[in-house]
Amino acid sequence: MSDDKINMNHGAGGEVMANLISSTILDNITNKSVNGGISLDALDDGASIPLGDYEIVMTTDGHTIDPLFFPGGDIGRISAAGTINDVSVMGAKPLAISNAIIMQEGFPIEDLDKIMKSLNEACEEVDVAVITGDTKVMPQDKLDGIVMVTTGIGIAKKGEVVRDSGLEVGDKIIITGSLGDHGMSLMSFREGFGFDTDLKSDVAPMWNIIKKALDVGGVTAMKDPTRGGFANAINEMASKSGNGIVLEQDAIPIRDEVHAVSEMLGIDPFEVANEGKVVMGVKADKAEEVLEAIKSEKYGENAAIIGEVVEGDYVIVNTPIGGERILEAPIADPVPRVC
Repeated sequence: MSDDKINMNHGAGGEVMANLISSTILDNITNKSVNGGISLDALDDGASIPLGDYEIVMTTDGHTIDPLFFPGGDIGRISAAGTINDVSVMGAKPLAISNAIIMQEGFPIEDLDKIMKSLNEACEEVDVAVITGDTKVMPQDKLDGIVMVTTGIGIAKKGEVVRDSGLEVGDKIIITGSLGDHGMSLMSFREGFGFDTDLKSDVAPMWNIIKKALDVGGVTAMKDPTRGGFANAINEMASKSGNGIVLEQDAIPIRDEVHAVSEMLGIDPFEVANEGKVVMGVKADKAEEVLEAIKSEKYGENAAIIGEVVEGDYVIVNTPIGGERILEAPIADPVPRVC
């Protein structure tokens, strides 16, 4: 593949995409912040606009998932949940989304109806409104099915926006549920491997879980481990904070079905997308209380404290046999078109 052409890795959430964004996209944008708010340069899950005593948090997402319907969800649900979650992990209450739809000529109206109902159901779970949008149709040979672009808006009190760079030494790392469910279920379903499991995507809006954690207090950083998976998210959080992280492999929840699929395919479940999980840094004296609050919520029953922030510039996983390995950010998500 030519180095001067876009390839699939450029959109897969790992180092290749990060390099493209920093070298080609950011360098060509001059005005990246409003009123001193969190800017495009921060490359957080969203950005903020301070207005009086509050900050408006915004994010936007394009969705090109294949297939459009999969175990546990569809492009409608993932479009809503993904954008809601990007607003939520910044500590902002999600209020509304916009939804732009670009469809292939000949796309079944029945499928569009299902997709829109699914998007609406995800929004209703966390009382988010769909307030504006756009619809376009392209010739049949110019687009693969349907693409959806959602923009989300939320609000937080000024100074209470949570950054993904906020980890401090001594903080505990919490994951709100099992890793790898979305990417592994999509891969097995899409490729028709015929695995006899109940594995399905975890796609879900996370605001109710996050609000419970914020109500307890002590949350220092959050991230949505989508493209590039947990490995990419945790490395980004460590790097941005200037700290290291030590994780306990035995404490990290991964379903048996995900283990089985990952071993058969040779794919690390740490590197595939999750669509209904949050990685949190929490002050040590609040971690157990936050964990219990998360476990009391829908989608949070498998949450766990999985590690600690330390001095250093690495992410290390302590293995069950007493060894350790460095967990690096992936080059790209090994399962393309997952969101």
